[in-house]
This record gives sequence, C-alpha cells and structure tokens, in this order.
Amino acid sequence: MPIYKAPTRDTRFVINEVLKLEQYAGLPSFENAGPDMVETVIEECGKFAAEVLAPLNLSGDQQGCTRHADGSVTTPEGFKQAFDLYREAGWGTLAAPEEFGGQGLPHVLGFVVEEFVATANQAWGMYPGLTSGAISAILAKGSPEQQAKYLPKMIGGQWTGTMNLTEPHCGTDLGLIRTRAVPNADGSYAITGTKIFISAGEHDLTENIIHLVLAKTPGAPESSKGISLFIVPKVLVNDDGSLGERNAVSCGSLEHKMGIHGNATCVMNYDGATGWMVGEENKGLAAMFIMMNAARLGVGIQGLAQAEVAYQNAVQYAQDRRQGRALTGPAQPQEKADPLFVHPDIRRKLMDAKAFTEGMRAFYLWGGLLVDLSHKAASEAERAVADDMISLLTPVLKGYGTDKGFETCVNMQQVFGGHGYIEEWGMSQFVRDARIAQIYEGTNGIQAMDLVGRKLAQNGGRAVQAFFAEVDAACAAAKDRSELAGLAGQVEKANGELKAATMWFMQNGMANPNNVGAGAHHYMHIMGIVALGLMWLKMGNVAADALAAGSGDKGFYEAKLVTARYFGERFTPDAGALRRKIEAGGSAMMELPVESFLRA
Repeated sequence: MPIYKAPTRDTRFVINEVLKLEQYAGLPSFENAGPDMVETVIEECGKFAAEVLAPLNLSGDQQGCTRHADGSVTTPEGFKQAFDLYREAGWGTLAAPEEFGGQGLPHVLGFVVEEFVATANQAWGMYPGLTSGAISAILAKGSPEQQAKYLPKMIGGQWTGTMNLTEPHCGTDLGLIRTRAVPNADGSYAITGTKIFISAGEHDLTENIIHLVLAKTPGAPESSKGISLFIVPKVLVNDDGSLGERNAVSCGSLEHKMGIHGNATCVMNYDGATGWMVGEENKGLAAMFIMMNAARLGVGIQGLAQAEVAYQNAVQYAQDRRQGRALTGPAQPQEKADPLFVHPDIRRKLMDAKAFTEGMRAFYLWGGLLVDLSHKAASEAERAVADDMISLLTPVLKGYGTDKGFETCVNMQQVFGGHGYIEEWGMSQFVRDARIAQIYEGTNGIQAMDLVGRKLAQNGGRAVQAFFAEVDAACAAAKDRSELAGLAGQVEKANGELKAATMWFMQNGMANPNNVGAGAHHYMHIMGIVALGLMWLKMGNVAADALAAGSGDKGFYEAKLVTARYFGERFTPDAGALRRKIEAGGSAMMELPVESFLRA
C-alpha cells in the first residue's frame, strides 16, 4: 500500500520564512491569515489528505467510475463520503469571497490545500478543483444575479462545476466548435452539441453540477471571435435557489483512460439544454480563459503533487530494500547487502526529485502570492507588477512543472526496479496519473507557445525584463555569502542563457516564425530552471540565516543548503544545452516533406 505524509514542515518553511506571509497582514484577505491560521490550515488539511483521501487513491484507481443505463455516474467507493467531509470542513471555502460564503483567505493558502489534496488523490481532487475554476470565471464575468444564484452553493460544496470546451473534431482550435446556442424568448438559450473530455462532467458527489459551456450564437463569426460562454446547470435552479427540473444535458459515455480513473471524464450531450450567457456575446473565450488560467496553475501543482508522492514512496523503498554493496565497500557489513541508498545512481534520482519538488513547491506558492497581490496589493503599480509576473510564469508553472513532475515519477518508479512495474506497489498509478497533467488544460506545447508567442512581448516585454531583474538581484545579493556563492554564479549564468535565448528569438523570429516554434519548448524549460534557481536562492538565504542564528532545526536547514548546491550543480547546466538547441533554429525540423516520415 503506497504511503503519503503531507510535507507540512516544508510548506510552513516556504510560507512563513521564505514568503513571510505575515508582512502582508495589512492587505485585504491577509488580515486573518496570521501564524495560527496558517498553522491550522497546513496541519489540518495535511491530516485530511493523508488520512481520508490517500487511502482511497489506489482503490479509486482500481474501481474507476461507473456509468449506468440512465446516464448517471457513480464514483468509486468512499469518494462521496470523503467529499461530504471536505464540504463539512469548509476546505472549498478557504480562498473564496466572504460575500458568497467563503472565508476570504489568501489564494496562497488555497494552493496549499490544492497540493495536499492532489498529492493524496489526484482523481478525487479534480472534482473540487474544476469547481474552483468555474467559480473564478463566474466571479469575473457573471452578472450579479448569476453570482448570487450559483456561487454560494458552489463555494459551499453543495454543487460542483465544470468547463466544456473540447469537441470530437477540435481541441485547441476552438474556432472550429459546432455547439450552438439559440436564443429563447425569456432571455435564455437552447444549447445543442457534444463536448468530450469533460472532467467531473457527471457524478454522485453533489445534487447539481454547473457546466460552463462554449457555444456559438446564430450569425456569430466562425472564428474564435464568435464564441460565447454559457452557464448550463445539470438541474435547473429556480429563482428562490431551489432545484427544479432536470436539464437536457447528459453523460453519453465515460472515456477509458490511462489514469485518473477515479474522475469521471465524460462525453457530454446537450440536447437543447437551457443555458444563460456569461458576460458579453462573442466574448466567451476571454471569460473561459480566466477559468483556464486558474486551472493551469492547479495542473502545475498536480505535476508537483505526483512527483512528491512518488518521491516519498521511493525514499521509503530505498531505505528498506537491500541490494548489492556500496562502491566504497560494505556500508553495513553485518548485513548481507546494503540499502539502495548507498548507490550513487539511486541517490541521483532521489536528489533530482528532492531538488525539484522542494523548488517547485516554493515556485507555486510564490505564484499563489502573486495571484493575491495582483488583486490585493496596496497600489495599482504593485498590482500591475504582480499581474505581469504571474501572467508570464503561468505557462512555466504548468508546462515545466508537469514535464518535470512526470519525469520525476518515472525516475521514482525506476528506484523500485521490477517492483515499480507491478501495480500493487502503486508506482504505476503515479506515473499514469501524472501523464495527463502534461496534456490537459492546454498541452505543454501550447504552454510553450503561449509563453514565447504572447507573454514575452506583452507590454513591450515588461514582465520578462522584471523577471530578469529579480533573478539578477537575487544572484548579486547571494554572491557575498560563502554558502550560496556557487549557486548564485550558476543561476546567474543560466539567467544569461535565458536572456540570450530571448534576444535570439527577437532577432530570428520575425524572419521565420518556425524558429520560435521550434525553440519554444526548450525556452520554457530554461525559464523553469531559472525560476527554480531563484527559489533555491531565496530558500538558501533563509536557511543560512537560520543556521547563523543557531536554529534548533539544524538538520532541516543544512539539508536545504546541500540541496541548493545540488540544484546548482545538476540542473542549471542544462540551460546552456537548451539554448544551443534553440539557436539551431527550425530549418532541419521543418525541412523534410511529410512523405519522408512514412515508411513502407
């Protein structure tokens, strides 16, 4: 049976010591996020995830969801009971606005909940996770009447939410969607069409599901400029908030998937279902992007989550499993063999995982703080700076985070040797569940193109220049510390590679846009390396200060400095190789005719 223990100590370290959440106490939503509240959220959610959700992960994977003849869907055993406990504890209300029944706490604490839940049980966590994204869209674009009608029960956990974009003939190219929305006399619309890959589209956890559906109205442009967004409830909601008749929306089938078996991934049929427009006509894509950006941050956390649980299990196995002897001679001569931990190649995999997971945790929590500051910072200028930064880094958090998360899961499976390939050990599930995170909410290729094609040039490159400056400042400050001088130089060099790659795109992208497309993936990974390097500099500074002050938790801080050194030695050199790949351009990649790829 796989194990999971929430990384509460590391989370407290990042929030309290690195981000110093207390310093923002004067800002809205932060006033109630004092040390006691932070401690309570971290510890209690950690217990809930480890004790309630984690034991359902393997059984949920084995059982999967079941669609019945009437189109209803039941989730695996224990899922509904766990959801009831989640709702009763108010975990879904944490970062939601108080006016709709939320607690109004910072998003950074909500992200902690997302990590612990996703690590314990990714498939289960998608039910409230998709709901949070739908809430974000309705908050941003919904009318006051729509907000009052739907948000309290979605936030309270009585109802869940979904996002409906993809259709059988189109995924990323949403301009091709065929779902139609025909106006009714009462101001509503009749929605007709089929959507696929709809996570949590039908289930037995709540009494209602609020679908957010992209569709085109009569006469709308055929491109993505003709898309509108609609609220389409599974069960119609009366004006007094009570439930009325069942809407004409149903689950036609469940997808048979590689992983996340405990989440119902549905083909949804809309047969003249009643829906209401959200925001302006033909502006639905902008509204949906609010939900998608929230979801992309959540998926980045999923990349870390599966890496974390795979790492924990690999560490346990490496401690228990005895194979061979240390290269330097028997480490435990009284035993017939040494533990796996003595072997450098095992250490390489585990140190890679430790450096990534701890760096990524700091990265996404910093991202959560940026989300908060983009809305709550004291001045418009500060809000703009935070918004620029999180906009730039969202595709990196999702793309780099899930690429490395999957790679980490595979490496942790490898630690188990043959046992890693056997289902009962649970490693296969972590690999399978992690794989989807690279695909959904915009494939990582799309994330890379979003980064280099849109985000770099926004506002004249203001965001990326701010990122360069923040990294440079952190490197300059750390060079004076003996414990961090090496890492500072390595991150500075990696940031130089990122700057050079950015300049190369500027010089070569206009002449041939394929040069940008060919290098986008590599660029995203360089920025991911630099971003984690920035996090390790921040964490290293805190650790060095704590050791200098004679902290009682000496082992924890010493481990941080060793891992920071490892990151600098083993991760940052990749930036140079990735830059050289970028500068190769797209000529050889695009030159061959299609028939040359086909073999008889």
